[in-house]
Amino acid sequence: MFVLVEMVDTVRIPPWQFERKLNDSIAEELNKKLANKVVYNVGLCICLFDITKLEDAYVFPGDGASHTKVHFRYVVFHPFLDEILIGKIKGCSPEGVHVSLDFFDDILIPPESLQQPAKFDEAEQVWVWEYETEEGAHDLYMDTGEEIRFRVVDESFVDTSPTGPSSADATTSSEELPKKEAPYTLVGSISEPGLGLLSWWTSS
Repeated sequence: MFVLVEMVDTVRIPPWQFERKLNDSIAEELNKKLANKVVYNVGLCICLFDITKLEDAYVFPGDGASHTKVHFRYVVFHPFLDEILIGKIKGCSPEGVHVSLDFFDDILIPPESLQQPAKFDEAEQVWVWEYETEEGAHDLYMDTGEEIRFRVVDESFVDTSPTGPSSADATTSSEELPKKEAPYTLVGSISEPGLGLLSWWTSS
């Protein structure tokens, strides 16, 4: 679920921080820049693990700050494909079941990846597994807040870096704002025995 990623960046330290230890100032600046941010094709950055190398610091004309090239390792949330995770159901929609890990919410289990046969209850706004038994079908509801075990089957990164306006943007009205996309999303599946709500598989 969590991995260590080696990174390199140039860190600017303002003059009023020169009295502090350089490593402490750099660690603070790196966490300000990266913590809780998604790096494209890397994952969700959590916190600095360690600093492995500091190169020479430079002060440029007209800028009293120091600039230091830093080699460091960062803790990143980036589950591997087929990894099993446990989260909580954040909500349901016709698009599928939305799952949260508390610190990461952009997880979707699409309808075709649910335990089958499944149906969406429009009145309750929940997905239901129509579990077949010898006595007939039992409806097992996927209620909000329930813990759910799922397999990671796909991931998607979207480059959300700012871009200049295109000619198409110029023709749209100011009221039409583009839909905001999540920079990093996971796709899950519960379509196999043992996956799904934890309460389904616990012995009574």
